This record gives sequence, structure tokens and C-alpha cells, in this order.
Amino acid sequence: MTIKSPNELSFLEHLEELRWHLVRSILAIVVIAIVAFIFKDIIFDEIILGPKSPDFFTNQVLCSLGQLVHVEKLCINTNPFQVINIDMAGQFMTHIIISIITGFILAFPYVFYEFWSFMRPALYQNEKSVARGAVFFSSVLFMLGILFGYFLICPLSVHFLGSYTVSDQVLNQINLKSYISTVASISLAAGLIFELPILVYFLSKIGLVTPEFLREYRKHSLVVILTLAAIITPPDIFSQVLVCLPLLILYEIGIIISKNIAKKRDAAMNNE
Repeated sequence: MTIKSPNELSFLEHLEELRWHLVRSILAIVVIAIVAFIFKDIIFDEIILGPKSPDFFTNQVLCSLGQLVHVEKLCINTNPFQVINIDMAGQFMTHIIISIITGFILAFPYVFYEFWSFMRPALYQNEKSVARGAVFFSSVLFMLGILFGYFLICPLSVHFLGSYTVSDQVLNQINLKSYISTVASISLAAGLIFELPILVYFLSKIGLVTPEFLREYRKHSLVVILTLAAIITPPDIFSQVLVCLPLLILYEIGIIISKNIAKKRDAAMNNE
């Protein structure tokens, strides 16, 4: 039986190939989600509910820093609030959702690899060579973003939103779904935002973005970055600055990447 190359496949055969890439990706997520479901004590007690505990790594570091510089406000989450559940199936459904999210995060490198394996045959040979390492760098940036969101933004957001009161007569008892949504959305948003250099790289390769364009709209990008920081952080200056700094750095890295691509493109055209 003759094996066709990816470029010789028909439309329906491409769809069949895409289906198997999706099946393998979903299977990887499900397998890891099942493992996460089994080890719920670690996932919830140590990870999900960790940012609201005084013993959490970031909280301890900030508190030690606050004691060193005599700024008591740096000691956050010293009085952890109570998380409650008011739905009959709330804890069970939350358990399932968090297991799936954990499965997606941990399986992200493999899922991206499957997606890339499907897209790669459509690239020209020179495009394949410049895109080498896409899976590795995308996975590293995504995981760095997740860690940044979890260890820096989450504790600050949990402290601000969990301790904020409009009156002493109102007691904060945070709903489990609300707490989970905050921690999960912040971590995932940070992971996706950290993919900015990869996005700039591919947009520069296809000519949609140039270093001149990025420099010209640097001020506009600052407004966008401040808006993103305001969305994924509590409304306090300290948290927003912490988010803005890495985003600005990533934007400048994007300019450098785009500049290098433009130089290589110009050199190739001159050689011709």
C-alpha cells in the first residue's frame, strides 16, 4: 500500500488526519485530568487554595521583605478568608473543571506538538527551518506565564479582593466557584499573554508586522498593556505594575525578534 505524503492528501483525508490529531490531544488532556482528579488533595489544598494561605511561598517572601523594609502592608493573606460552597453539586463540578484545566495546562506541550505536526507539512522548507523549536519555546513561555500569574498575580489578587470590604458589617465568605474562577482565569491569561514573542515572530515572518510598526505603536501598546493589566489584576497600582513590567519586556523582546527577522530577510534579498 502506497503511503501518501501530507501534500498529496485530499480535503477529506486532511480532515481525517486533523481528527486524529484532535483525538490524541484530547486523550492526553483526559489522561492527565484523571490523574489530577485522583490527587485532589494536592491539587486543591496545596495548589488551588495555596495563594490565600500565609504559608504560601509568595506571601512569605513578601512578608519577609516587608519586615526588612518596615512596610507592614507587604504582609498579605495573613488572615485567610473562608471559602464556602452553596451548590449541591458545586464541589463535584469544581473538581471536574479543575481537573480538566490541569490536564490542559500540563498537556499543553503535547497538544501544541499535535497542532504543529498537522500544520508543519503545509510550510515551505525554509519556513520549516526557521520555525524549528516552536513547540519548545511556546511551551516554555506558556509555563512561565502560568507560574508568573500563579505565584505573583494570584496572591495579590486574592489578598485585595478577598479582604476588601464596603462595611465592617459585611463578612467576606468567598464562594468556591468565584475563587476558582479568579485563580484559574488569572493563571491561564498570564500563560497566553506570555506567548506574545511567538505571535510577533510568526507575524513578522509572514510580513504583517515590522520592527518599524512595533516602534511606531509602542505608546499605543502601552495603553493596551495597561488595559490588560487592569483586567487580570485587582485595581491597585502595585499589582498592575508587576503585570505591566513583564509585558513591556515581552513587547521589547518582540521588537528585537522582528528586527532580526527583517535583517535576515533583507540580507536574503540582497544575496539574490
